[in-house]
Order: sequence, then C-alpha cells, then structure tokens
Amino acid sequence: MKPLDNDELLGFSEMNGEAEVIPVLSTEDEEEIENEEIPETLPILPLRNAVLFPGVITPITVGREKSLKLIKEVNKGNKTLGAIAQKSDNIEEPGANDFYPIGTVARIIKMLNMPEGNTTILIQGRRRFKMHQMVQEEPYLIAQVESMPGATGPSDEEKFDALLSSMKDMAYQIIKKSPNIPSESSFTLDNIESSNYLVNYICSNLNTDVQEKQKLLEIDNIQDRTEQALESLSKEMQMVDLKNDIQSKVKSDLDKQQRDYFLNQQLKTIKEELGDNTNENEIEELREKAKQKKWPERVGNIFEKEVSKLQRMNPAAMEYSIQMNYLDTLVDLPWNEYSKDYFDLENAQNILDRDHYGLEKVKDRIIEYLAVLKLKGDMKSPILCFVGPPGVGKTSLGKSIAEALGRKYIRMSLGGLRDEAEIRGHRKTYIGAMPGRVIQSIRKTGTANPVFVLDEVDKVAGANVNGDPASALLEVLDPEQNTEFYDNFLETEFDLSHVMFIATANTLNTIHPALRDRMEVIYVNGYLMEEKAEIAKRHLIPKQLKEQGVKSNQISFKKAVLEKIIEDYTRESGVRNLEKRLAKVIRNQARHIVTKKDYRKSIQTQDLHEILGPPQFHRDEQLDNDVPGVVTGLAWTAVGGEIMFVEVSLSSGRGKLTLTGNLGEVMKESATIAFEYLKSNSNYLQIKPAEFEKWNVHIHIPEGATPKDGPSAGITIFTALASAFTRRKVKTKVAMTGEITLRGRVLPVGGIKEKILAAKRSKIKDIIISEENRKDIEDIKPEYIKGLRFHYIRDMIEVIDFALLKEKAKKPAEVSVTRN
Repeated sequence: MKPLDNDELLGFSEMNGEAEVIPVLSTEDEEEIENEEIPETLPILPLRNAVLFPGVITPITVGREKSLKLIKEVNKGNKTLGAIAQKSDNIEEPGANDFYPIGTVARIIKMLNMPEGNTTILIQGRRRFKMHQMVQEEPYLIAQVESMPGATGPSDEEKFDALLSSMKDMAYQIIKKSPNIPSESSFTLDNIESSNYLVNYICSNLNTDVQEKQKLLEIDNIQDRTEQALESLSKEMQMVDLKNDIQSKVKSDLDKQQRDYFLNQQLKTIKEELGDNTNENEIEELREKAKQKKWPERVGNIFEKEVSKLQRMNPAAMEYSIQMNYLDTLVDLPWNEYSKDYFDLENAQNILDRDHYGLEKVKDRIIEYLAVLKLKGDMKSPILCFVGPPGVGKTSLGKSIAEALGRKYIRMSLGGLRDEAEIRGHRKTYIGAMPGRVIQSIRKTGTANPVFVLDEVDKVAGANVNGDPASALLEVLDPEQNTEFYDNFLETEFDLSHVMFIATANTLNTIHPALRDRMEVIYVNGYLMEEKAEIAKRHLIPKQLKEQGVKSNQISFKKAVLEKIIEDYTRESGVRNLEKRLAKVIRNQARHIVTKKDYRKSIQTQDLHEILGPPQFHRDEQLDNDVPGVVTGLAWTAVGGEIMFVEVSLSSGRGKLTLTGNLGEVMKESATIAFEYLKSNSNYLQIKPAEFEKWNVHIHIPEGATPKDGPSAGITIFTALASAFTRRKVKTKVAMTGEITLRGRVLPVGGIKEKILAAKRSKIKDIIISEENRKDIEDIKPEYIKGLRFHYIRDMIEVIDFALLKEKAKKPAEVSVTRN
C-alpha cells in the first residue's frame, strides 16, 4: 500500500486553521450514493497517475488551466464532476480517445489554495459511469455519460467474508512492516463499516500502476474485485518482506564484520601479551624460507609485496588463507634448484638393460643425451615421445631413465584431461584456486630438473568449453618457450627448460599437429615371442612371485610353458596380459602350497588347460588354397599387428559390388579402386569384359564387429578379386600389405614392424610390400625377420605374378581353415 497523509487516512483534513471531521462512509451514505441520479452530461476532470473509486475520499492537486476553470465553476454549482484516468500521463491536452472508458462521479468536498500557488481539492467518489462521447472541449471538457450500477453482491457470502478478512489482515501487516506508512493508518481500516467501501479503499491505496487499478475499477462483481485486489496485495506483501530481509541481512553482515574486527583486535592484543602470535610466526617462517631461496630478483620482489599484503589482512578473512596458500607455493617451488646429473654412461646402460629387455633405439638415444650433456655441461633437455601399443614398457621406461640420470621422477596422466586450468592453473581470485598440475608436480619433487613423464598424451581433449588443454601443452613442451612458463596461479614465469619431458602415446593420429611437431618421436614396437619369454623370465615372474608371496624354489616355468602361454593365451604386442596369466598360474600354485597338497614345482604345458582354461587364440591359422578369392592381408591395430583375410565371392547378377565387414570409408574406396583397375586390365588377366556384367561381386572381411579402415588392404583386395574372377589358386603362406592407386602403383604403408611380427606369429613365409617400404625392413633387427622372405613391388600386376598360381581351383567352394 502506498503511504498517504495521516489525516487523509484517518478521515481528517486541516484547512484554514480549523480541524473538520470528514466522516468515513457509512451504510446509509452507501445507500444514498446507489440511489443518486447523475446527469446525462458531466464536466470531465482528467486524472494523471490516479484512479478514483466509489466512496473513497482523496486529495487532487490541480495544475492545468482547463481543470482549474472546471473546478472553480463546479464548486460554485452542484459540486459534481466526472473523474476519469488518462491512459498516458504524458499527454497535456487529452482528447476523447486518451481516456479509459469507465470513470467515477465525484463530489468536491473542499477546495484549498496552497501556499505554493497550487489549488488542491478534496473529492469523494460516488458511483461509476461510462463515457460515450465528448460534447464540449472549451473552456473545459464535458462528456455524455451513462450511469453504471453499483458493484453486484458476492456470489458466495461465506467465501467473500473469508476474502475480506484476509485482505484486511494483509493490509494490517503491510502497514506494520512498512516504515514509511504511519501506524495510525490501521485506525481507518477499523472504522470502515461497509464491505464495498473497505474493498474500494484498499484498491485505491494499492502500490501499483494506474492500469492495474483501472482493471479493478472496471470489475462489476465485488467478490471478483476482492480476489483480484488480494492477489495484488499479496505481491506487495512479498516485496515488503523481501526489502525488509535485504535490509536486515545487510545490517547483520555489517554488525558481524564490526564484531569480528573488534574481537580479532582484542585477540591479537592478548596473544601479543602471552607471546603466542601464530600468524606472525607463520609470516616469519615464510621470510626465513625466502632467505634460502635462489629465486630471480623479480620473484623476490613479488614475495615481499605479497607478504606485506598478508600482514595487513584480517586472519579470519577468507582472502587470508588464499594469500597464505599462494606464498607457501612460492617458497616451496625449487627456484634454480637442480639435482646433480650422473654421467657414468656404463652404469646408465646397465640400469636401462636391467629394467628393459630390447628397446635398443630408446636406450641409444638416452646414452647419446648423457654423452652430449657430459661434454657440454649444460643443454636444453629433449622432449621425447614414446609411441607404441599398450604394455610395451613406455611409462616404466621413464623411471629407468630417471634412475640412470640420478634425477627425481614424476608421472602425470593426461588421459581424459579436459580443463586447460589443469595445465595452467587457476587465478587467485577463484575460491579454492591452485597451481596447474605441472607446477604442483615440480613443487613435490623439490628439484627443477626432474624426469617428467606425460602419460597418454594422445588422449588429451581438444578445444571445449573449459579451454584447449592440448594447446596449453605447447608452451610446456616447447624448449624455446618453456624457459618462461606462465602459471595463472603463480602470476609469474617459471623455468621448465631443465625438465626432461617424456611423453607416451599409443598413436600419433590424435595428437595435436603443433604438439607433435615439438617432440622427438621414438617408436616402441611390440615384442617377438622369444623376447616376451625372456621378459617373463627376467622381470614378470620375479615380480609376481614377490607380490603373491611365493618363493622362487616353490615354482618354476619351462621355456615351452612360457611359449604356450604367449601363443595360446595372449594376443598383444606388449606383455601386460602375459603378466596377468603368469599371476594366475602363480596364485594357483600358492593355493596348493597353503593347503599342503602334493603338487609339482615345475609347471607343465598340460597343466595350463586346468589353470587358464582352453586356449583363447590360435596363431597358426592357414587358409586352404583350394578356394579362390581368399587372400591373407596384414593390418595394424592399437595393440599391435594382426593378419586378416579378404574374401571375395561371385554370384549371378549384373555386376553389383557389395562390401561388408564393418569397413571404413577409406577401405571402401580401396575396394572400388581395386575393382575398377581389375576391369581396366582384364585383358592381361585373360578375363572377358562380359564377365563383370555377369556376376555380382561380394567382398567381405571377417570379424564384422570390429571396425576396419585404412588404405593398406588395397593390394590384398585386388589379389582376392583377381583370384575370384580367374579362379586361380593363391600361393600358400603368403601375406601382403600396400596402398593402391588407379594408375596401378603400390604405395608404402605404416606399421611395418608390427605387421611383420603378426605374420611371423602366424607362420607366414612370404610377405609382399611396396618397394618404398624396403627402408623400413632394413631398419628392423635381423632376428625379427629371420625365416621371412620379402618381395618388393611397384605395380599391382606384379602381385598377381607372384601371389597367384597358374593352377585353377575346380569350383568356388566354402572357405575352410586348417590348423597346424
């Protein structure tokens, strides 16, 4: 409700020095108003920002010239006029269309000339009328009007009484809670006898706009008007409560801050008297640590500035703990503190050989780094990236390098990293802010030149709503930039150029190109069966014996047993699953040892079926070459190389080509190229062109649940198509890999070493690859390719000459697989 003058609310008006009582509307007055006749035309008094309700007395300040003429003339006569609200208060000279259609007949009770020169009238609403048209505009407005009946009675007396009671109670509460409404206003509500007048009085004093009040005036039924007014009153009540809550909270917060300040000052004084000032002691400890730091001058200046800021802070304030955390981080970081490098190359070589079997390239690179570091005395550390399948020892290699160098070791997993702040840190303005994980890890080690392994760098998320972590790593891994690595929490640079970063990845394809360009990539390939057996003997078995609590004299593995576990129970480039199988065998032996049953200390090959179950893999698959159109290819996967079979079948039709086996777009394109090249060179293969229109061609690559893609199956598909159409048998124990073009060229492919290992495991003897892959073969150790024959080709037709026999199959039949 809006605040009104006390006298007005009470029904009093003080004019000309005499106090007169303006009676509150009684029941008799209400009946008189209802029976009152109104003329057909009325002088119109425009109201701005106000709506007059029947029975309500309100003061109106008159300022417009037309309105002044109107009230002076009316006040001399019958004192009756029509008060009607304008639609817009900006219009100075309103016309017929500028008024709401319904207004209130009013009677002038008093007219008073105010000291400021304004004229104020006190008017009382009588009954509503409807304005039809304007009949006069000068010297003031006169309109033709139609009398409207009074508000109709309530449809439900009991409900109306409840609504009226609620409205009255809510009005009392608003008067009580609003500091700008005088408490005497409640007396007026107590003195109103008429229900209709009580509703109109409250509607008139609602703190809402003219449009809402006009809607209330135009409602004919008093119960409906009460319900609508109660809704507006409820909103006003909520606003009053909200304002009071805000003011109370602000006052409470100020009081609490002042109280805390005085208490802290008293506590500080007491602690000083007792000699127990913890905060001062903490600051003094920080200063003592700072004296021992070898940090640059700029960092020292930052420290002094931030410590001074900390001393001025209230220890109970939230910012105090953030500031203390920042200074702790600053003094704990190893500024220009380096561990001593050991340059004993022979010892380093022994450590690397002790912990890892094979991996000569990686070891040679580490030894080279040590040699250069010993000669030069100082150099920027290289950024190495070990790429290879899981389980080949990429991560554990970092520990061996750290030991060989005599440096501290850190490992940070980047798998699934999505937030750039994990690398660069959060700004101090955030609650719970902390440095990035790079700075946190450096802080833990206590040296500025550790071996830092960034594990799974290929699984870092790209740009997203939380930034771009892959791009943030660019500064970390760039030797030209990481001398001044900026962490958002530190708000200053830190030198990472002496850190030896080692990244690991399963594939280069998902690594950001700019990030890949900053690293020296070293491929860590899979192991041969003989290497896996040696790794198991040297590392895996001793490790598992220790973990399972079994002594070395209680169990032994023969070479044949290890080879059978590798061949029949694992299918991987690394040794992770091999370690799990060995652990299961040792746990089985531990059970027999504990139960004191008779058991053999030496594990036999026949025991594996009982312990590990039936063999899970068969490496020695060979295709029966009596079936044309089936050729062995070589594929690369994330877990190493695999052999795959390409099957082609022909059926009567019109030359339709069908591809199945969950193939990717690139592999589908390779199949299309192979088929089109076969058509264009059909004369060389003695295939009649009509044959291609006669048969539907179906190319299938087994294991359809596994997605397959890439161009390396091109010559395999071409050879299978040629075999199917010519019905020539495929040479046994032959595998191939290579990309093809429409010109008939065979292009090089990747993953050669992994593919060759897969071929050797499957007893393949002859391998067909591109001439341009010869350099990859020459780079492989001789023991890896022992027993294999390589055939290098440039053109697709050369594959046919070697891979297909002159002998033809009797008829296309079901594909059969034999196992040696």
